[in-house]
Amino acid sequence: MQKRREFLKTVSLVTGTSLLGINSGWSSIISEEPTAKKIGIQLYTLRDIIPGKAKEIIKELASFGYTQIESYEGPQGIYWNMKPSEFKQFTGDLGMKLISTHCEIYEKFEQKVEDAASIGMKYLICPWIGPQKSIDDYKKIAAVFNEKGKQCAVNGVRFAYHNHDYSFKKINGVYPQDILMQETDPNLVCFEMDIYWVVTAGENPLEWLKKYPGRFELSHIKDRSQSPINKDNFESVDLGTGSIDFRQLLPQAKKLGLQYLFMEQEFYPGGSPMNAAATGATYLKKIKF
Repeated sequence: MQKRREFLKTVSLVTGTSLLGINSGWSSIISEEPTAKKIGIQLYTLRDIIPGKAKEIIKELASFGYTQIESYEGPQGIYWNMKPSEFKQFTGDLGMKLISTHCEIYEKFEQKVEDAASIGMKYLICPWIGPQKSIDDYKKIAAVFNEKGKQCAVNGVRFAYHNHDYSFKKINGVYPQDILMQETDPNLVCFEMDIYWVVTAGENPLEWLKKYPGRFELSHIKDRSQSPINKDNFESVDLGTGSIDFRQLLPQAKKLGLQYLFMEQEFYPGGSPMNAAATGATYLKKIKF
């Protein structure tokens, strides 16, 4: 996760306007009543305050209306110093379910698969591979993903990859993301689209969803500032205050196979992680999905 944080701090400004538009024309597609009953959150959003306070933090997230969780492998582990069964019981009592987790796939992966299967967690997700030098390097990674996918499949778990922007930047005219999707077995490997990073790369998320229907099963719902915040960088901001029109995108994305929404935020201009989580829950409840 440290590499990920460093990457967030150094991501370069990508010029060009999102093909999704800037939060326009929403009034005709906003539901008067909340329709997104199953909303999730990636716990990385709370990374600065959750260590040592996982139960307290998760209880508050439940009070906001979150019913699904995506964890990550931090210093206290995927299950926050709890046994997998204990974590399942704790979140279940709150009306929540652990759907997925980001994890290090090159360390003790077999045990992670067994733990996930033991509590009915659906997905183990590779969160980062880093920019590669060649297309052949991405092909080698795709082969690794297929092997990890096999390990997961025999235990009833799905393996997925979470993108950043680098896989949507061409190498010798080829998108690495195309290689990762075309070289992996759909029965073994699926994808989690981080919409923020697709837009940051100058790409249209909807076009990629159309190109590979059914392959993107999960998503990170992370808004992108309308102008640079941190020096020359755009940053993730409170849902509904940025430039990505999720209200228009998500109903279409669902028709193309997207199943899970996890709010995530990594920068909190004028606020706090918990306020961001509360704002995100309110926003997601109003989306038709």
